[in-house]
Amino acid sequence: MGREHWKKIWIGSAGNMVEWYDWFVYASFATYFAGAFFPDGNPTAQLMNTAGIFAVGFFMRPVGGWLLGRVGDRRGRKAALTLTVTLMSASAILIAIAPTYAVAGYGGAAVLLVARLLQGLSVGGEYAASATYLTEASDPRRRGFASSFQYVSMTAGQIVGLGLQIVLQRTMSDDALHDYGWRIPFVLGALGAAVVFYLRRNMLETDVYEAEADEREGEERGTLRALWRHKREAFLVIALTMGGTVAYYTYTTYLTKYLSNSAGLPKQTATLVSFTALIVFACLQPLAGRLSDRIGRRPLLITFAVGSTLLTVPIMTLLKQADSFWPALGLALLALVVVTGYTSINACVKAELFPTRVRALGVALPYAVANALFGGTAEYVALWFKDAGAESGFFWYVAACAAVSLVVYVTMRETRDLDLTRMKDGQSSSLTTAS
Repeated sequence: MGREHWKKIWIGSAGNMVEWYDWFVYASFATYFAGAFFPDGNPTAQLMNTAGIFAVGFFMRPVGGWLLGRVGDRRGRKAALTLTVTLMSASAILIAIAPTYAVAGYGGAAVLLVARLLQGLSVGGEYAASATYLTEASDPRRRGFASSFQYVSMTAGQIVGLGLQIVLQRTMSDDALHDYGWRIPFVLGALGAAVVFYLRRNMLETDVYEAEADEREGEERGTLRALWRHKREAFLVIALTMGGTVAYYTYTTYLTKYLSNSAGLPKQTATLVSFTALIVFACLQPLAGRLSDRIGRRPLLITFAVGSTLLTVPIMTLLKQADSFWPALGLALLALVVVTGYTSINACVKAELFPTRVRALGVALPYAVANALFGGTAEYVALWFKDAGAESGFFWYVAACAAVSLVVYVTMRETRDLDLTRMKDGQSSSLTTAS
């Protein structure tokens, strides 16, 4: 790829990293601030409350997907990406200054809720805007490779958050972290968002978008009416996302809590396991993305779904019995290698399903709906099963979601060779395999 392609990928990925750092840092530091916003009591109940607010953020993602997807299709990918980072910066500041339960009662939880709603709006548009931008900005022969950097940057954001958590755990006392230390990552997140805002204000628009920006059909760009013409592809996005998003959030945001609360590992060890596993996971994304450019998207998606359906229950069962760093790391890596079949290419697969004038909205809205229903609730469902004394039920739930997506992967059409510049109504991909 040329220098301009790399520049676009770099700016799109850097912004995506900060966005997802702010999003995931809530989950990774929840064990420290859960007690700050709710009355003393059962630690699991406090985590369920914070997980519930975490899930609420997901339910704003469809709204953000619609709003910012519309902006991305009508005003450009650059405009949508700039707006998302502005919303994320505001939410990080709110969490950083939110008053505790001891100071303002449930007022602090209310501020936390508003911040998560803003984050939901932001991330609802960020995923689609960055997926669309990275896919359109890349060499057509390397769309899988280029779009894989979306999950590289997403995972990098989480790695930075976990890395900061490890540093704080080793430089601050446990009491200090519970008292005020958990606010530090949100302050840094707000500063990082300000830097990204500057970068995105100066980023270049994609050639694919600019080539169609002046067409007469522009009045319907990014509208629900235009998306409805591609309702089959929209439902396909929901179905193919279902298994992937549940598995991803299980082995990333929930893993640290699971190792700490269920396996009984110290918080520091659980955090280090997640941190190490995610570094390897990030490195795998471009390799798998490049592989998809050679053999197609469907083989990787099918491999993920088969592996997740068959291996989730044994992996999660063994993780619960892991009593030290290395066994836990080995199992976490196995799980994330399987998940790579989905994460490395799902951005380009979804973008390849829609024509340019509705691509951002087409990716954003159905993907956000799927995440609200399945990804955002994964942690809460896991904790609900645990609180009910039937934790293994969650393992079967994850496997079942992957099995549903497997059916979709087997029957969907290959999207690798579609020409994004020639896709019009009636020419986008379909639910059925090409004959």
